[in-house]
Amino acid sequence: MTARIVVGEGSCGLAAGAAAVYDALKEKLAGVDAKLGITGCVGACYLEPIVDVYDGAGALHRCVRVKPEDAGTIAGAVKSGDYASLADIAIQPEDEGFLSKQTRIALRHCGVIDPESIDEYLADDGYQALEKVLKTMTPEQVIEEIKISGLAGRGGAGFPTWFKWNAARQSKGEEKYLICNADEGDPGAFMDRAVIESDPHNLIEGMMIGAYAIGCSEAVVYVRAEYPLAIVRLTEAIKQARERGYLGKNILGTDFSCDIRIKAGAGAFVCGEETALIESLEGNRGMPRLKPPFPAEAGYWHKPSNINNVETWANVSWIINHGGAAFAAMGTENSKGTKVFAVTGKVKRGGLVEIPMGMTLRDVIFGIAGGIRDGRKFKAVQLGGPSGGCIPESLLDTVIDYKSLQATGAIMGSGGMVVMDDSTCMVGIAKFFLDFTTKESCGKCVHCRIGTKRLGEILNRIVSGEGKEGDVELLEELCNTVKAGALCGLGQSAPNPVLTTIRYFRDEYDAHIRDKKCPAKACPALLTYAIDKDKCKGCSACAKKCPVGAISGEVKKPYSIDPAKCIRCGACHNTCRFGAVTVE
Repeated sequence: MTARIVVGEGSCGLAAGAAAVYDALKEKLAGVDAKLGITGCVGACYLEPIVDVYDGAGALHRCVRVKPEDAGTIAGAVKSGDYASLADIAIQPEDEGFLSKQTRIALRHCGVIDPESIDEYLADDGYQALEKVLKTMTPEQVIEEIKISGLAGRGGAGFPTWFKWNAARQSKGEEKYLICNADEGDPGAFMDRAVIESDPHNLIEGMMIGAYAIGCSEAVVYVRAEYPLAIVRLTEAIKQARERGYLGKNILGTDFSCDIRIKAGAGAFVCGEETALIESLEGNRGMPRLKPPFPAEAGYWHKPSNINNVETWANVSWIINHGGAAFAAMGTENSKGTKVFAVTGKVKRGGLVEIPMGMTLRDVIFGIAGGIRDGRKFKAVQLGGPSGGCIPESLLDTVIDYKSLQATGAIMGSGGMVVMDDSTCMVGIAKFFLDFTTKESCGKCVHCRIGTKRLGEILNRIVSGEGKEGDVELLEELCNTVKAGALCGLGQSAPNPVLTTIRYFRDEYDAHIRDKKCPAKACPALLTYAIDKDKCKGCSACAKKCPVGAISGEVKKPYSIDPAKCIRCGACHNTCRFGAVTVE
């Protein structure tokens, strides 16, 4: 068997230099009996660029953090058969655990097959589920199988997928639409992007099964324009599927006809809400509609429509091939199957993690992601993006399912998991996420448009050292008012980061307001910089770095900082090699 070398060219790999690695390998492998190809993101983003070397027997030798200059070593190993020579760039056992501890369904092809090759998808059971559905199952039987699986929408709400499909199927009218919500806007979330970039045919197959189930002939993928690689690969996959008869008229020789087109969105966070997305699809400004009627009754062009996100569609073909009961066997009583998380922040191993529902936050953060980097302590994890909440260390053993996470004040969301260490100011985090939702508010309803702005003003005042007694109570009152009165999920969930940080980190709010101090030493306005005269060597480095001339002194004698001039930029602290600059 010919050796095969595969370069990970997802966005993370390309950002880390995978294209240059590929070019170097192409040059070094000239004349070597080996096949060079690409794949998408395997999920271990922190190890990119990743090069998988399959020897003549098909055994995998994974190389990580590969540089173009390593191409010669890889080519030499392939040529000689001495794969032990790859030891310096080989993946380590602790990093292998990042993937081996996962259960991959939605991500099963990601980082394994070439996303630009329909033949590789077909070789791994691709489009078999679609053929099974079209030739052996009725639409009602398909919906029943999804019902048995317990698959819930992975976009955040966790609504039963079968129910939405069934409602759309039963709605009156011949003209119906199916939509994929790929408008992934949460800071720190990149699950949907990775699936489209790495396994676009799986998305297409899942959507075609859904289209058959609800009885529609037109499907749309609404993807944000900030995902150019995803759009390119999905466009090519649609073309390939159409050429092979998996899209278009009389699919696989049956009476079922359906096609897919792509709509590139402008990147408005509110368009993640299904009715705002529909408005954008129709050429209008992305603003949510009043519900009811729901999209299943009156959606795109006021016709019956069904919307699910990328991860939801990515599970469908597996469920059809393996049976709904197999999917339902994983997870918890109220949350079935697996869930994909984008684990980012202060962890040792960041990337995409797919686990069965029922594992704990500790299992993911400390088991799979390796715990906190740089020797610091865990402080909190933000789940659900700007719409989610911050969960403290005392709740790390919380089970990951919809009900358990909701009880903490957070939400599952689309799967963003931002891990924070003890250098993070929780008041500042609440301010960061609220600033995001304030800017992303469409402005249609007063509670979201004005309420989030007022909340932001109070938080800005607190982190600037101008907080006052009663601010926390005012924040809570405003949060509850916004949640109760906002029109859509963006406004209703925007207060979650504020409420959860108050609930679990009230002492930090009190320190900011009463003591005018930031316990995490992260809010510049509440910091005081000084020079320890016993440690200062009089080297003058800090004075040279100070942008406002706040530091004075004589060489070889202790320097001092004028607090009236100091702008708290931290340049002196970062420059001092002797630990003489203190921060309080």
